[in-house]
Parts: sequence; structure tokens; C-alpha cells
Amino acid sequence: MPYDNLENVKTENRDGVLVVTIDRPKVLNALNAQTVREIGRVFDEARDDASVRAVVLTGGGEKAFVAGADINELAKMDPISGKRTSEIGQDILLKIERFPKIVIAAVNGFALGGGCEIALACHIRIASEKAQLGLPEVTLGIIPGYGGTQRLARLVGKGKALEIICTADRVPAAEAERIGLVNKVVPPDQLMSTAEEMARKIASRGPVAVRCAIEAVMNGSEMPFEEGQFLEATLFGLLCSTEDMKEGMNAFLEKRAANFKGK
Repeated sequence: MPYDNLENVKTENRDGVLVVTIDRPKVLNALNAQTVREIGRVFDEARDDASVRAVVLTGGGEKAFVAGADINELAKMDPISGKRTSEIGQDILLKIERFPKIVIAAVNGFALGGGCEIALACHIRIASEKAQLGLPEVTLGIIPGYGGTQRLARLVGKGKALEIICTADRVPAAEAERIGLVNKVVPPDQLMSTAEEMARKIASRGPVAVRCAIEAVMNGSEMPFEEGQFLEATLFGLLCSTEDMKEGMNAFLEKRAANFKGK
């Protein structure tokens, strides 16, 4: 499936791993309205693209993943347009979080403001040793508006989230790993190979099972424990009806690699 007519986002399908690059390096990949819409389009198209088994999301250039929103646009907002902008951004980042295939953020530099929020919406975050993450919105007299206040608190706890948001301090990669903000930190020259290797590993697993695992974790973590367990058991039972389940079990018993069909 083609991903055409995009000005600020580049895509490349590398053997089932769709590498999505937010590509405005002259402005450190700052998010303007057009870029946010293009990110949404890519994930809409990739959802039903059978050739895509996993996604790696990164930033163009060497300095930034995404260094924030376009301040020129933000400065012109009134209460109505500001709320609408926040809602649009939230909806598009929800597409990433609820994407049925694994999405890995390869954080290659500054991930600030909306960039940090995009990384938070991804399922897994791998950071370069040079990466810095943060939500500096309070220095502009606003708060994160693309889900950052909600996802960060759920990931690192309320106290640490409030510290990061209210001080507006940047979190270096090593500290981000320590507090669970990123999964792994690697040297800059190993970032993309590490992210793609993990994406390919996950893409080799049962795709229906991966989809259900994403659903169980993302939905179940917001439910009371008993309801989350009910969701898990229901999805477990549904998977027992799939061809992939039979193939996976037979492959194990026959001591061979599984050939999953996503059915």
C-alpha cells in the first residue's frame, strides 16, 4: 500500500517493518498541524496493510526525535481552537497506542513536548544515549495536551510525572531508563538496528496473539484487576480457535519454526 502525498513524514517498509520518520530536521521535527495529520494518515493506512507486521517510529536528522510543537501555531490559539487542537492530537496518538501491531519509538535525540507524548503513545521506547525526554509546556504557560499528563503518570507514577511536568526539566536517557520511561538505552549508532531487530523479532511471533496481547495490556491496565483478568481469559479463549494457535503448538511439538498466517 503506498504512503504517498506526505511532505513531513517518510515511510519505508523494510521486510515487514514499517520505518516511519518524522522528517522536518531544520526545525528539529517540530509538530505542526500538517505533520500531526500525516502521522495519523500513515497509521490509518498501515493498520490494514498486510505487508506491515511492526512499526518503528523515529525522527529525521541527528538531533531530534521530535523537539515539540510548532510554537508559531500554538501562539495563535484561542480557547476553542486550543481545545480542538488538543483533541485532534489526542485522537491521533490514540491511533498509535491502540495500533494492532507493535509500535517501537526509536528516540534518536530530543523528545520534548509533543515529541515526548508521541513516544509515550508507542508500545515500546528505545533511546539513544544522546536522547533527552521532557514535557516543558509549563514554561509556555500551558500543559501537555496530547495525552502526556495521563500517559506519563500511568507509566512512572503520579509523583514522578508531576516532577517532570511541573519542573519542565529534561530527563536524560539513562535516567529515563531508570524510572521506566524508556525500555532500553543504546549507543546512537545502534539505535535503529536495535529497534528494527526487536520489531522483526515481534513480527515473527503470532500476529493475532500479538494483537491480543496489545489489547489485553492497553485495555486491561485501565480496568479493575478482576475485569482485566476476565478480558485476558476471553482473549486467551478466542486465540484457541485460531489457525496460528494450532500452527504454533504443532511447530513446538515438531521442533520446527512456526509459519504463522495471521489467522
